[in-house]
Amino acid sequence: MIFEHYYLDCLSQASYLVADETTKVAAVVDPQRDIEQYLADAEAQGLTIAYVIETHFHADFLSGHLELAEATGAEIIYGSAAEPDFAIRKVTDGERLALGEGPDGVVLEFRETPGHTPESISIVVWERATDAQPHAVLTGDTLFIGDVGRPDLLASVGVTADELARSLHSSLHDKLLTLPDETLVYPAHGAGSACGKSLSTEKVSTIGEQRTTNYALAPMDVDAFVEVVTEGQATAPGYFGFNASLNKADRELLDTTPPDALSIEEVLAARADGAAVIDTRDPISFAAGHLRDAINVGLDGRFAEYVGTVVAPRTPIVLITEPGTEVEAKLRLGRIGFDTVLGALEGGAAALADRPELTERASRLSAARLAERRDESPVHIIDIRNPGETALGTIDGAERIPLGRLRTAADDLPLDEPIVVYCAGGYRSSIASSLLRSMGATDVSDLLGGFGAWVTAQTDSTAAVTT
Repeated sequence: MIFEHYYLDCLSQASYLVADETTKVAAVVDPQRDIEQYLADAEAQGLTIAYVIETHFHADFLSGHLELAEATGAEIIYGSAAEPDFAIRKVTDGERLALGEGPDGVVLEFRETPGHTPESISIVVWERATDAQPHAVLTGDTLFIGDVGRPDLLASVGVTADELARSLHSSLHDKLLTLPDETLVYPAHGAGSACGKSLSTEKVSTIGEQRTTNYALAPMDVDAFVEVVTEGQATAPGYFGFNASLNKADRELLDTTPPDALSIEEVLAARADGAAVIDTRDPISFAAGHLRDAINVGLDGRFAEYVGTVVAPRTPIVLITEPGTEVEAKLRLGRIGFDTVLGALEGGAAALADRPELTERASRLSAARLAERRDESPVHIIDIRNPGETALGTIDGAERIPLGRLRTAADDLPLDEPIVVYCAGGYRSSIASSLLRSMGATDVSDLLGGFGAWVTAQTDSTAAVTT
């Protein structure tokens, strides 16, 4: 058996290639939209990618099933409950797909494991058809390492979180935990993904290890399970519903051409017509000077996820980047289906140096300075962290608005009053403060070092932090 494990850190997304060494027939599972790595590995090993298997309709990234099918002629496989707008092969519970021939051939076994979504499947990998026990199971978003797939993402489209959570409990106990303890577990996501709340940084585990260490698999009745897996989930980024719909659609393929080079005048005209201007530099560089009303989402972080959090799908986008990174920025946006990139400012952020009348600086406060400002005059403080983070403590008096809700909540905020936003360390707060400025806030700052810096600076004050 040939088994390749791919991991995309910026989306915490795993994909897999499984092939039979003799027949050279391969299947790719849950591919990312830019497919060159799968094609290159298949060519290097003389493989034919005959199948593209999706464990479910993904919400956090735009999958590459259509791109791979176009490039290789591969058949697209989903579970029996899937109803996309393109041709697929549906597989049912217990069905097997032979990649090899005879008793020594590689075999994939499908198990229907609804819960994260109604059509979710898991794939049991048998190195040989006659083996007494399987080699591994590709669990998609049903079972993670240290967690299970959140069941609340489809609550707004006709399936309740309670119903999906009960299906998830059954899938875990009746379909996955029946596998031998030695079975390797390969999930579709790792730490940082919003598809769960406490995913491990580990990339592979075993059924036995998860049985004993995963909080969601501890002995409990189904009602307790529903409660524990639905509480404390992060606010889903705004693009999740958009991606889930696109993954069902017969959409356009990924455009890999470089973004057009735009003059400053063209950038300003696009902004006036409603385009979002995304400055991809780090928060320190952005704060030193940027185009007025630009939104700062640093390329060195979870760039696509946070653009998809603060910018509405299908909004035209203009990029301001460090020179040479505009292609990467466009590609990463393409991975979540944000294909309406109009172009990038020619020369990058440095091109703004000759137009100081178009730029502004961003206010970033130290923890000590924030404490002083609160003593001097009222300040509206906003904690943009997720519920699991704020449960550990927050700045006294802060309003809790997760970043994923900030854009829609802005209409109810006092944008003409002093505002300070903070997150855990400063990356998300730079996004949030620049977003609020682009929406009309007149005096908004973010907290350098985030909540951790505040706690460190206020260790002697019992009133500084509330839980």
